[in-house]
Amino acid sequence: MIYITGDTHGTFSRLLAPTIEKTNNNLVIILGDAGINYYLDERDKTKKDYLNNLGIKILSLQGNHEERPENISTYREIDMYQGKVFIEDEYPNLIFAKNGEVYNIENNSFLVIGGAYSVDKYYRLRNHLNWFKDEQLSKKEQKHILKTTKDLKVDYVLSHTCPYKYIPREAFLPGINQDLVDNSMEHFLDKIEEQVDYDKWYCGHYHIEKEIDNLEFMYHDVKVLKKSKH
Repeated sequence: MIYITGDTHGTFSRLLAPTIEKTNNNLVIILGDAGINYYLDERDKTKKDYLNNLGIKILSLQGNHEERPENISTYREIDMYQGKVFIEDEYPNLIFAKNGEVYNIENNSFLVIGGAYSVDKYYRLRNHLNWFKDEQLSKKEQKHILKTTKDLKVDYVLSHTCPYKYIPREAFLPGINQDLVDNSMEHFLDKIEEQVDYDKWYCGHYHIEKEIDNLEFMYHDVKVLKKSKH
């Protein structure tokens, strides 16, 4: 069974819900900002030890408040789900998606695209909080993904942020000058949305629960992924 949820930011109480059956055949997808590659020290290891022993597999997308796994020496790239993923040998149940890959999981196809801009970037820099320079996809990565997904047909698109056309302006943080926010990732996802044939799109990042058209924003809720209509 496949479960899906939004940003956890290092707090995983929702994964203890009795509705999530704890077997290694079950998978929980976290739509970015899992919070397990944030501190890059023993605090992350404590979380990973805990999660790896929950008895389920966890597949995380790259968010904007965490280091990319490819930038961490303990991760290696392997084949899984008919695509490429990143794992650490010490934590085989914790899997990180590679941006732009298409996975086949339980006969469902998933296009995965992580990354986003941190609207609190300058606050973080001023206050010596962690900020990750590779939080967004580079122009080169975007160009490659646009090329490889042209006329692609998948059951699901999973991303951290959302296409620009679906930005939930009601969820904007107060005190943020939106004129200074970099929306290039959202504009890129607009192009993906236009050229990819998908049944359902899930994203996180905005800390809301909302459905619009075939796109769903997720935060605290944990849902069972239903079989695609494709």
